[in-house]
Amino acid sequence: MNARTRLWLVIGGLAASVGAVYAFQREFRVYASLEGYDNVPLPDDYRVPAEFVFARLMYPSHPRARFSRPIGFGGRFDWREGGTSWSQDYPRADRQFSQALRRLTRLDTRSVEQPVNLDDGDDVYNWPWLAAGEMGDWKLTDSQAARLRDYLLRGGFLMLDDFWGTEEWDRFEESMRLIFPDREIVEIADDDPIFHAVYDLDDRYQIPGQWALMRGTTYRNDGAHAYWKGIYDDHGRLMVAMDFNSDVGDSWEWADSPRYPEKYSALGIRIGVNYVVYSLTH
Repeated sequence: MNARTRLWLVIGGLAASVGAVYAFQREFRVYASLEGYDNVPLPDDYRVPAEFVFARLMYPSHPRARFSRPIGFGGRFDWREGGTSWSQDYPRADRQFSQALRRLTRLDTRSVEQPVNLDDGDDVYNWPWLAAGEMGDWKLTDSQAARLRDYLLRGGFLMLDDFWGTEEWDRFEESMRLIFPDREIVEIADDDPIFHAVYDLDDRYQIPGQWALMRGTTYRNDGAHAYWKGIYDDHGRLMVAMDFNSDVGDSWEWADSPRYPEKYSALGIRIGVNYVVYSLTH
């Protein structure tokens, strides 16, 4: 059975149960964006339900987090209201990638994203695909790590992006080891199905953020080499995919900008499409 056939089977199964799922999902809500995208207009069809939704993982910030923005009266720094590292690229990258999914696949994709807070009871289980960025800045609690571990072992998928060099990796590992203290982080092989779910992606290269290109480089810290790492379950399914020393989120966020090279957005969007289709078929 090829990937396209599997995708249609998945879509058919989703359609049969989608009505029941809607009854338990958290409502869509817009949070403060770290990059000041608070006035991004909502698409006309943002209330229209769909079979696939780009879900973004919200998380508490590490004490040594690089980014934060005061929110509201009194200048609060509360990750539950946005304006901290989890909302980097949000919501612009989320919505642009959702548009790409609509154009490049037959997935019925919602036009707007869904921020997901692990403290919101069982809500995370409604969203089988999660993405998060600035992973050198997350700091999960024990209960959040336990819920995310359960979510992944039940079949959820997590894409982690935009963390660079040794220092950010070490901060990232603090929370990842809470989630999976007994599972190894490994290199994803070139022949892994995730790199061939739709596009053949043997030729992968570092995807820089716009911030790097403005400085005349492609990376920060000692993150000069791109790695594609992951964590597998006991059945060989990739549960967590990590784009270490790359900024795939920026390749979505700036895909419509003439200042951002098309070669990076082309690869970043294809990687995202493969991750989504893999997550729905494995």
